[in-house]
Amino acid sequence: MRYGFIGCGNMGGAVARAVCRGVGPENVVLANRTPAKAEALAEALGCRAATNDVVAQDCDVIFLGVKPQMMADMLAGIAPILAKRSGRFVLVTMAAGLSMTRVREMAGGAYPIIRIMPNTPVSLGAGMIQYCADGVSDDQMFAFLGAIAPAGRLDAIPENLIDAACCVSGCGPAWVYQFIEALADGGVAAGLPRAKAQEYAAQTLLGSARMVLESGSHPGVLKDAVCSPGGSTIQGVRVLEEHAFRGAVTDAVLAAYDKTKEMGKN
Repeated sequence: MRYGFIGCGNMGGAVARAVCRGVGPENVVLANRTPAKAEALAEALGCRAATNDVVAQDCDVIFLGVKPQMMADMLAGIAPILAKRSGRFVLVTMAAGLSMTRVREMAGGAYPIIRIMPNTPVSLGAGMIQYCADGVSDDQMFAFLGAIAPAGRLDAIPENLIDAACCVSGCGPAWVYQFIEALADGGVAAGLPRAKAQEYAAQTLLGSARMVLESGSHPGVLKDAVCSPGGSTIQGVRVLEEHAFRGAVTDAVLAAYDKTKEMGKN
C-alpha cells in the first residue's frame, strides 16, 4: 500500500515520520503547499516528494495534514481526481473541529474516512492518537493501524468525543512545555544551572506520567504519596492551589474546546 501526505507541517510531518517507521519510507509520498518543505522532509526520511495531484491519484491512504481553514480549498483542488478513481482509498483527516461528514462534503464524495487527533510527540513514537472511522473495511483499518502504530498510543473513540480529546492531548503538550519551563525557572531561581534544571524538570514529568499510566492509580493518590506531613512538597501544593493551578488548567482545556468547535462551524 502507498501512504500519501498532503501537508507536511508540524503535525503532518510528525505523523509522516511515524508512518515511515511503520511501513518503510519507500511506501510514503509527501506533498506540501511549499514544495521545498516536502522535498526537505522527504530527503530526511528517505521517501518521495510529489504534488497533491500525485498523492490523490496514486496513494491508497491519503493523510490530509492541512489546517482546518485550508481544508476546503485543498480538497476542491483534488476532488476531480478522487472522483475519477476506480480503486478503493481512504482519507485520513487530522483537522481539528472538522467532522468526517464535513470533510466528505468538501472532498465531493462519501469516501471511506478515518479521523485522527495526534499530537506532536508522535514523531518520537510517544504520541497519543485518538481515532474514529466510517466506511472503512476491516482490511483497510488493520493496515492503517499497523502503519501508524509506531506513533505511540492509539485509542478508538466516538466522533462526538474527539474534539474534547484533541483539547487534552493535542493541545496539552504546549501547556506541559509551559509547566516544564516554569518548573525549571523555579530551579534556576533556587540556584540550579539552567541546563540541569530543565533536564530535571523534563525527566520528572516523564517519570510521573509513566507512574499514572503504569500504576493505574489516581493522580491524586500519587500526589498524596509525595506529600509528607509538614514537608516541603505540601507547601508547594498549597501555593499552587492558592493560585488556582488546577482551575487554570481546566479553563485552558475548555477555552481550547470552545475554539475548536468554533473552527468547525467555519
